[in-house]
Amino acid sequence: MSNINIWTLWKDEKVNDEEVKLLKRPADEVPVPFDEEGKRDIKILVNAFVEMDDALGLAAPQIGISKRMVVFRKRNLEEKSRIQNEKDYDVLINPRITQNRGEKEKMTEGCLSCPEINIEVERFSEIKVKAYDIHGNKINKRYTGFLARVVQHELDHLDGKLIVDHEGTLYYPKEKQDFFERLFNK
Repeated sequence: MSNINIWTLWKDEKVNDEEVKLLKRPADEVPVPFDEEGKRDIKILVNAFVEMDDALGLAAPQIGISKRMVVFRKRNLEEKSRIQNEKDYDVLINPRITQNRGEKEKMTEGCLSCPEINIEVERFSEIKVKAYDIHGNKINKRYTGFLARVVQHELDHLDGKLIVDHEGTLYYPKEKQDFFERLFNK
């Protein structure tokens, strides 16, 4: 992984209070049309994501920017490879899910902001999203299957919701059992 500072709920068995505050609060809308700050924040988010080779997606709050922006891979999801160009990812600004379809499916998810754990999360298998693209154009997108899961995971971040806020089974390393049991009051 690169030298990007990912904001996390905890690190080295210590809770990151300042980072928790930002990660757990709803992010602010990006003014449209984009002002200079908005354009800069979008560029910072995309550049941070493109530098990473181990993430499916990244929400702006995960790098300390409390704005409603996400970026995620839209192809080659199973490969841990560097992103080659803009066709490999989508950027959604001020996104809103306008439709959920299909049966909810349960799957184990991890998150850069919740290191070393996985949680079973139920998500819809198909969603429709309204947002702005990287150029400030209104877009409507439909995502299905695993990609729909990735998008829902990233959009949760914009509402201050992380995988630990879901009601699924929690998996963590046995050697850190004491810490995680204290953290989650099991």
